[in-house]
Amino acid sequence: MSVYAESVLLRSKDVDLYRRLRTSELFRMLQEAAIRHTEQLGMGRNKTLDRGILWVLLMQRAEITRMPEYDETVVLKSWPGRTMHLLFPRYASLETASGEPLLKASALWSLVDAETRRVVFPEKVGVEIEGVVTGEEIAMPASVRRADCTDAQDFTVPYSFVDLNGHMNNTRYFDLAEDCIGAAAAGARLKSIAAEYQNEARLGETLHLRWGEASPGEYFLAGETGRDVFRMRLCYQ
Repeated sequence: MSVYAESVLLRSKDVDLYRRLRTSELFRMLQEAAIRHTEQLGMGRNKTLDRGILWVLLMQRAEITRMPEYDETVVLKSWPGRTMHLLFPRYASLETASGEPLLKASALWSLVDAETRRVVFPEKVGVEIEGVVTGEEIAMPASVRRADCTDAQDFTVPYSFVDLNGHMNNTRYFDLAEDCIGAAAAGARLKSIAAEYQNEARLGETLHLRWGEASPGEYFLAGETGRDVFRMRLCYQ
C-alpha cells in the first residue's frame, strides 16, 4: 500500500499570531506532499512539467479537529485515491508524533496543457497512478454552494502570489479569504474548509471579491474576473 509520510516540525514561519498553523501553510504542506509522493511513484516532472503538462487543483476540503501549534512535530500522510477518468483524487491526514488525529483532507487534481490550458487525458501522456484505500479517507470535495454576500472589494494579483504554473497559487486564496473575513484574526478556530477553483487568476488580473456570513461561524467567499475564479466556505468554532 503506497502512503507517503513525513514528520514536520512547525517553525515560526508556519504559524500565525496565535501560534497555530496557518491555513495557507497547511494547504501548502498538503500540496508539496502530494507532489513529492507523485515523484516517488514515477510520475514526476519528466512525465508532466518538462513536457508542458501541469498538475492543477480543482477542489479541496479539510475537516479539522485541532490545528497544530508552534514547535510541535506532526506526521503528514498523503495517498492517492483511484483515478476517475480525468480526475486524480488524493487524501491526506495530520497527526501528532504520538498518533493524536489532527485533521483529514481530500482533493481533486487534474492535468492541463501549459499552452492551451485545456484538460489532458492522462492515458494519452502515460500518466498513471494506482489508488489505494486506507479506511481513513473523508468524502471527496464537492462544488461549493453560493451564499448571500454582504461585503466586497477588488484585489489585484501580485507577483509574489504567482507560482510556476503562471497563476495565483491555491494556497494564497486561503490568506486572501482570512484577510477578508477577519474571524481568524479575531482568534476563531477553523473547523472545516472547502474550496473550488473554477478558473485561474494571472499576474496583474483584478479579482472582484464578495463574502458574507452564511450562518453563525460559517463564511462564504468568492472571486471573479469577469468569469468565476474560486469559491470557498470556511467554518469556525
